[in-house]
Amino acid sequence: MEHSIKKTDRQKIGVVGAGSWGTALANLLADKGYGVELWAYEPEVKQDILEYGENRLFLPGIKLSDNISPTNDLKSVISSNSIILIAVPSHTMRQIATSISKFISPNTIIITASKGIEDGTYLTMTGVIQESIPFLNGERIVVLSGPSFAKEVGQKVPTAISVASKDIDIATRIQHIFATDYFRIYVNDDPIGLEIGGAVKNVIAIAAGFVDGMNLGLNTRAALIARGLVEIRRLGMKMGANPHTFSGLSGVGDLILTCTGDLSRNYTVGKQLGQGMTIEEVQDKRLTVAEGVRNTKSVYNLAKKLRIELPIINEVYKALYENSTPAHAIERLMTRKLGHETSELG
Repeated sequence: MEHSIKKTDRQKIGVVGAGSWGTALANLLADKGYGVELWAYEPEVKQDILEYGENRLFLPGIKLSDNISPTNDLKSVISSNSIILIAVPSHTMRQIATSISKFISPNTIIITASKGIEDGTYLTMTGVIQESIPFLNGERIVVLSGPSFAKEVGQKVPTAISVASKDIDIATRIQHIFATDYFRIYVNDDPIGLEIGGAVKNVIAIAAGFVDGMNLGLNTRAALIARGLVEIRRLGMKMGANPHTFSGLSGVGDLILTCTGDLSRNYTVGKQLGQGMTIEEVQDKRLTVAEGVRNTKSVYNLAKKLRIELPIINEVYKALYENSTPAHAIERLMTRKLGHETSELG
């Protein structure tokens, strides 16, 4: 096949994070013939992969390749691989990156598949990595993002995403490493655009969940998604992103998926809130992280710092952190001062 690799081209790749996304990507690479060292925080995840060939905690039902070597030894994964994929919850990125810095070579390529903005610093994941590993050339940090549920990638459902680096040659190298006949990769030279799209769409997805939880209909959800994209673009452009990025896979593509799919953790959280549950009740029942809950606070505070008007983000913040309700959020959004669709404050 076009995307298969020769035995002479095989190399080892380290994957940090054995949640659903990290495991799905590790399995994709392993199926392709790469030797993958997969670091898991949980000892039981390592043991399940060794005993059953499956990550029963985070990616149940997907048979994993024998080319995956699970481990709880982070030093081993980092020191023995020249390409490292990080797929950890965004709020743990700084801790992980700081730990990695003790063992990593300056020539290592780091791929971040984590989506989020750090609260307090307002850094994207590449920013956190660069600050935590200052001797690493920023051009060797690659962002992987796009409309992709881990379960469907594990099931080899046709999927298309983007990879971005300031060095397009490095992005192209990663493109070829990940490409398969069911996983299509497009290169991009706008990592900040991919990161803003990936982080903020999670917050908009919570709002989309409000809409469906309240049974407001398809008109409402379509309007919410369209105006959500405006807010993503508005923040992204302020952060220096290419506006065209938000018309692509990591922008509107990821937004549509996350706002309409029942596999979306963020959409599901919003839907449960729309049905009348409290955020405490929702989170008590969840095993996996809904990144949008934490990132709502980060994006809200970043927008205030930059003096950007993000009405949907504001309402999600109020619902999560100020005891407002989804019903009040929709009412306020619909009764805002009328404006021009394409203006900065529309």
